[in-house]
Amino acid sequence: MRRAATPVGTSDRVALIRMISVMHAVVLRDIRSRYFNHGLGFLMGPIMPVAHMLILLLIYSFTGRNAVFGEDLALFFATGLVPALTFSYISRYMSISVVANKNMLAFPAVKLIDIMLARSFLEIIGIVLATLFIGTILVATGSNVVPRSPEQALLAMACTAALSIGVGIIASVIAAIFPFFAMIYSLFMVVVYLSSNAPIYITSFPEEVIYFCSFNPVFHLVEWMRSAYYLGYPTQYLDKTYVMMWCILTLPIGLLLERLLRPQIMN
Repeated sequence: MRRAATPVGTSDRVALIRMISVMHAVVLRDIRSRYFNHGLGFLMGPIMPVAHMLILLLIYSFTGRNAVFGEDLALFFATGLVPALTFSYISRYMSISVVANKNMLAFPAVKLIDIMLARSFLEIIGIVLATLFIGTILVATGSNVVPRSPEQALLAMACTAALSIGVGIIASVIAAIFPFFAMIYSLFMVVVYLSSNAPIYITSFPEEVIYFCSFNPVFHLVEWMRSAYYLGYPTQYLDKTYVMMWCILTLPIGLLLERLLRPQIMN
């Protein structure tokens, strides 16, 4: 007798449940293995970006710097550091996701994309917790953390997450074949971070410096976020179309590379 065909919706639902189960297992493994071989090591995820931001904000405060725009120095730099660190942490940790979990590929149910997305999910949760913690501190010190344009702030962060995942998948695929690339990418993140306009206000620099920094999509994400907070913030260097094209193209390119290079990664 011919076996009844499985409805398309049912097969998709089964595949989704399988993927979620595998990602859950990878997340649990990452939480335990990344720090201290203990589940509480997950707390280090949000602690790292929080410590990063707090140290920079303290340095800015102790050096007597004034807010470049607005009256709140901590809020001004926090609005830039959140998108910059989100991209840095998510894409950088995704770049080592397959290398760190390659032994899990011995299980037939585990796919490359499961490992990559599980790591991105874990990093996003860490960044969200870190952002909430920083926001709580800013509110406690008298800052108004509500953006002037909440929809633009949310859109900027959505594009930041999309770009982080897309670039992270590309970096993860390359690092899975050439493990030394993960170190190169980490070092390159320093350049991306410094040219993002987050830790250093680059738009007060000469035009030639700003021009080269404008090729960095994170630069535009930082400008986008700050423009959502400050009325009259100069946006002559902000190109939303440019950064959205990066978001749209990196994810399919990453998925295509994962599919094409899967045999080399599995060997």
